[in-house]
Amino acid sequence: MPPRRRRRSPSGEDSKTKRARVGQSTKQHKIQRPLAEYSLPFNGKKCISWFHEYTGPDEDTIAPEGMEKFCEDIGVEPENIVMLSLAWKLDAKNMGFFTLAEWLKGMSDLQCDNVEKLQQKLDYLRGLLEDHVVFKTIYRYAFDFARDKDQRSIDIETAKAMLGLLLGKKWPMFGMFNQFLEQSKYKVMNKDQWCNVLEFSRTIKPDLSNYDEDGAWPVLLDEFVEWTREQQQQSMG
Repeated sequence: MPPRRRRRSPSGEDSKTKRARVGQSTKQHKIQRPLAEYSLPFNGKKCISWFHEYTGPDEDTIAPEGMEKFCEDIGVEPENIVMLSLAWKLDAKNMGFFTLAEWLKGMSDLQCDNVEKLQQKLDYLRGLLEDHVVFKTIYRYAFDFARDKDQRSIDIETAKAMLGLLLGKKWPMFGMFNQFLEQSKYKVMNKDQWCNVLEFSRTIKPDLSNYDEDGAWPVLLDEFVEWTREQQQQSMG
């Protein structure tokens, strides 16, 4: 007796093709979360499980390796300024690390217990940096965040990188200030200098016409103004 042929579906697809399509549809369905899930209330247990996707099962800190995976999952480069805004929301103490306590505090405040919810908050986190008062708070926070905890200052390379992140697109004189730091004798920057750089960037015109030599600026900024004027004179001569 000859073997029975499998009946083909009316569409002309055999059962293997149909199974493949069903499998593909199921896989796609797993990847896409239902829209209703985005509006579900914050769930602490889910948030903790999410945290441990970036740590070992018994670890209570996301280290740099886990942070890279976290950034990849949310679609943000580790050097993106929105990560500084997020760290501030978590009140994270050490750059490159999030503890479980910091994670729960910040994510609870943001009402985020999965990747998709946090991705929907990224515009909000970026918007915080456009608020004049909040930006100043985050700017001050950045100094302690980047500082080695056994030091009262930050090394000049770290200072330049953080200033570039925070002021690179906001301060027209940042390029000149960065050049000044590169050729200067300064190896570290203290918090008073750090805070005054922001005030300088907000109050002093790019042509330095309203700079008061008798003002209470740190010596670092006095020297920057002197250096800049010398550069301008040389370019004119």
